[in-house]
Amino acid sequence: MKRFWDSVVRAIVSGVLVVLPVYLAALLVLRLLQSLAGLVQPIAGLLPDWLPAGGNLLALLILLTFCFLIGAAMRTPTGQAVRERLESSVFEKIPGYSLFRALTRQVAGVSYGSVWKPCLAEIEEALVPAFIIEELDDDGGYTVFVPSVPTPLAGAVYILTRERVHPLDVPFAQAIKAVARWGSGSKELVAAMKAQKA
Repeated sequence: MKRFWDSVVRAIVSGVLVVLPVYLAALLVLRLLQSLAGLVQPIAGLLPDWLPAGGNLLALLILLTFCFLIGAAMRTPTGQAVRERLESSVFEKIPGYSLFRALTRQVAGVSYGSVWKPCLAEIEEALVPAFIIEELDDDGGYTVFVPSVPTPLAGAVYILTRERVHPLDVPFAQAIKAVARWGSGSKELVAAMKAQKA
């Protein structure tokens, strides 16, 4: 019975880790749009009557322009330095931020620093989809992150010997998709492992 309640609690926590960032981001965007719509109301009155929701449309365009300018600034050397300073002093102190950032960057195909390499790890006599976080220098083992199903934002970290970790030559997004779909698509991961050994 205790094992059942432990799994229920883990499932709830995993769900919260997925839903909460999405909810907070949507809430923030809606609040920004609402504030901007109030600010641009005098200008929206000058727009033609045939334009539906002119104030909201203008607020959305301003928000998208602002996001574009911030994104372009972050690509400059000064912007990258500011981003790194903000991340190290503020954002990395938020629980789960580093993991969420790494996962979203991998899914988007953008990597800063080390790349999470998809693999199959041998855990308790079974193969599980996992990601190599780093290679250990002393004995050639790996630090491996095994995500929870179906939430890749939660999971467990293992330090395994090289023999128990099978790196895969598959895209990161394919491995994450297998986790998010309750294991559907894992046969392609196993096929990739067997093809590399052949």
